[in-house]
Amino acid sequence: MERLNNIPGPAPRPEGQVCLPGLAGRPRRQLAGLRALFVLRGALPRPCLQSGHRGWSPRFSRPLAVSPCSPQCDQYRKGIISGSICQDLCNLQQVEWRTCLSSVPGQQVYSGLWQGKEVTIKCGLEESLSWKAGADVAPRRELVLFDKPTRGTSIKEFREMTLSFLKANLGDLPSLPALVGQVLLMADFNKDSRVSLAEARSLWALLQRNEFLLLLSLQGRGHAAPLLGHCGDLYVTEGVPRSSGPAAALPALLRPLLPPALHGALQQWLGPAWPWRAKIAIGLLEFVEELFHGAYGTFYMCETTLANVGYTAKYDFRMADLQQVAPEAAVRRFLRGRHCERSADCTYGHDCRAPCDTLLRQCKGDLVQPNLAKVCELLRDYLLPGAPAGLRAELGRQLRTCTTLSGLASQVEAHHSLVLSHLKTLLWKEISNTKYT
Repeated sequence: MERLNNIPGPAPRPEGQVCLPGLAGRPRRQLAGLRALFVLRGALPRPCLQSGHRGWSPRFSRPLAVSPCSPQCDQYRKGIISGSICQDLCNLQQVEWRTCLSSVPGQQVYSGLWQGKEVTIKCGLEESLSWKAGADVAPRRELVLFDKPTRGTSIKEFREMTLSFLKANLGDLPSLPALVGQVLLMADFNKDSRVSLAEARSLWALLQRNEFLLLLSLQGRGHAAPLLGHCGDLYVTEGVPRSSGPAAALPALLRPLLPPALHGALQQWLGPAWPWRAKIAIGLLEFVEELFHGAYGTFYMCETTLANVGYTAKYDFRMADLQQVAPEAAVRRFLRGRHCERSADCTYGHDCRAPCDTLLRQCKGDLVQPNLAKVCELLRDYLLPGAPAGLRAELGRQLRTCTTLSGLASQVEAHHSLVLSHLKTLLWKEISNTKYT
């Protein structure tokens, strides 16, 4: 029987004055304060720690000469890990590191350039808040030691341990063997029809990353950034999509300081034109449909904000952050038998909340708000401002109906699909046969 062998790897914009709509006549002091907020935003440090360096730098004025994720290259040269991008990253230095994109400690996310493409590089990721609720934590992922699978593991055993892992995280689904096949194909990046121990350990470490697991599950659907390559537990995707909400993109510390009335003005002034927003919204609704009817089970959006609604240069929707999307199996495992005094005790991540049975003092299994209801709440602020006059009333009515949907299993299948279909049809009718489609 073929065994996994440890095969070593080879050695600012120009200055000028602007006028925000709706701000004419505002006191000079308020406008100065707003200007200060944007200046402060650019000056705030971002905690992308650089492994192997003293201190850290939030932004880089020029490409880095040394990889911030240098441990990957040390492990690659020792033959511990492998991957499709290792050679370019560690030996040929063909990966150009640019800006730190993360504002979360322990989340090393960078923009970069590889093979002439704008890319996003992720390495050394600690678990996202989508896996935590209060002081308790959902099932913990193992520390990345690149010690699994062990030497002497056969391909058949690796396939079986991968399938067991996927069942535990995605549920017992008939489609999982096909996903295991994708994992093995990705592990064999050099197409030699063999999987070395370094290749297997690298893929196993990647599978422990929630976002990577979701990217793998959602590949080919067009709503998640394509995976371009990996080295150990470092992986590279298509460049970061543009953000849909200027106010949502502000650091959390500054959002309370920005007047709520100004959010809509910023969206209309800095955001895409309304027809483009409608196109992005249709993509978001299709993504919700995909999360519910996906080949690899149901997923929940556990932080629904405009900051996570991204789009490409052609205004096609892209989910900006999949770390806040969780498999149904993980959410139900977290809620099952969980003690509670109130519904807030039954919250997974930021806003995946289930009711609390106050008699049994246990969390129930169905979420209070399904994905679609939360997305429709978001779309009310995103689509209604600036909507065509002849569409605004009907769009507002459908969005209000959508936000009242519950997460009860009896409603989800038929009712949700009908509401979602009506919304998509309404928006498509408005922008079809125009330059916006």
